[in-house]
Amino acid sequence: MQSMVFRPAQISQSSLANRKGKTPPPEETFEEVAYLKSLGEKQKAVNVKLVDGEIVRGWIEYYDRNMIRLTREGAPNLFIFKHEIMYIAEGGGREASRKRDVAKPAAQRNPDVSNGSGPGN
Repeated sequence: MQSMVFRPAQISQSSLANRKGKTPPPEETFEEVAYLKSLGEKQKAVNVKLVDGEIVRGWIEYYDRNMIRLTREGAPNLFIFKHEIMYIAEGGGREASRKRDVAKPAAQRNPDVSNGSGPGN
């Protein structure tokens, strides 16, 4: 049996130059400061995923060139170096749980509240 050898097609530089494709996105958008400022001013709840896989929740109270201060409810505040952060996602934390709680009917939020279907009704 004869083996087949895969060889990539030879692409000349001129054919690459003639190809009309999208320009790749820039490495840096320079919007980090504005984004962190808006999160801090609104005290928006965020989830911060660290490079080791741990997720911490809170809101950004302070930031600078190298780190953020994450303020947490019922837990110590954290100073996190930016090189240790994989990503920051909005939502979660107390704000999201409060919104979910408001959406529930009163009888589910507080079982002591009668929903009108008890023995007295």
